[in-house]
Amino acid sequence: MSVSVLGSGAFGTALAISLAGNGPVTLWARDPHHASAMQNKRENEKRLPHVPLPDTLSVTDDITVAAQNQTLLLAVPMQKLRSLLREHAEILAGKTLVACCKGIELNSGLGPIAVLREALPSARPALLTGPSFAADIARGLPTALTLACADAQQGIDLQQLLTTTNLRLYRTTDTIGAEQGGALKNVMAIACGAVIGAGLGDSARAALMTRGYAEMQRMALACGAQSETLAGLSGFGDLTLTCSSELSRNYQLGLSIGRGEVFDPSITVEGAATARAAAAKAVDIQIDMPITQTVTNLLDQSLTITEAVAQLLARPLKEE
Repeated sequence: MSVSVLGSGAFGTALAISLAGNGPVTLWARDPHHASAMQNKRENEKRLPHVPLPDTLSVTDDITVAAQNQTLLLAVPMQKLRSLLREHAEILAGKTLVACCKGIELNSGLGPIAVLREALPSARPALLTGPSFAADIARGLPTALTLACADAQQGIDLQQLLTTTNLRLYRTTDTIGAEQGGALKNVMAIACGAVIGAGLGDSARAALMTRGYAEMQRMALACGAQSETLAGLSGFGDLTLTCSSELSRNYQLGLSIGRGEVFDPSITVEGAATARAAAAKAVDIQIDMPITQTVTNLLDQSLTITEAVAQLLARPLKEE
């Protein structure tokens, strides 16, 4: 069965390249010029340069062509997911839609699968998440991901369809846990980047990752997640990757904050909106999330990095 990937950024292109090893794949790009350039040059020079597109991968700017396949991977930013669904609701109705974004919608506080269910009830939703960089996937390097789907049989079918020679998928029916882990780890990556950017050291980063993971657990469990999901690829695994590599855009943003540098506003950083959404939700449901709140304050420039460190270190002593 053929699949399509909607979204021609680095991650969408990388997924399409890997999946093309299984058979024909259609990659949809919103910009006609970008689609034409990729189709003709057989490379995504703009987002994923120096990686050739396989012959089994075709690129189009016509979403009706891409939507001829039943299974569609939505590789668009979290904050643009709902608008994509609304704009193409008639075309996407009844399809199997696999969200490939990580975050919490700023206005609603919902994760990707929840947005899919609300915006397009007729669709069959799933989520692909976990520790992964586009460059690794595109180069054929081994990558393990979590496939979250409430329907167990649908999850089995998708696991068979989307597993490739370098992508190994693990199933879960805990969609809430997969959503929360993939979203909140980005917030912690910003915090860890700020720590390293400010020269506070690896020990401070390790402490922040550990206490950040505790925050992720608190929020996820309060939302109905299972604790073991957060201990897996979509939680702990992704946290480890994004908090320790400069390939992570969230970590890069944190580095710029810690160094007092201006970050390129054209770069999509999912953790920024997620931090604000999670901090607001934590207040609503009365959960203590000091790192998330501190990241929000740093993003809003209501705290300096020096003040943020002092504030966290001054918190009351307690048991772990």
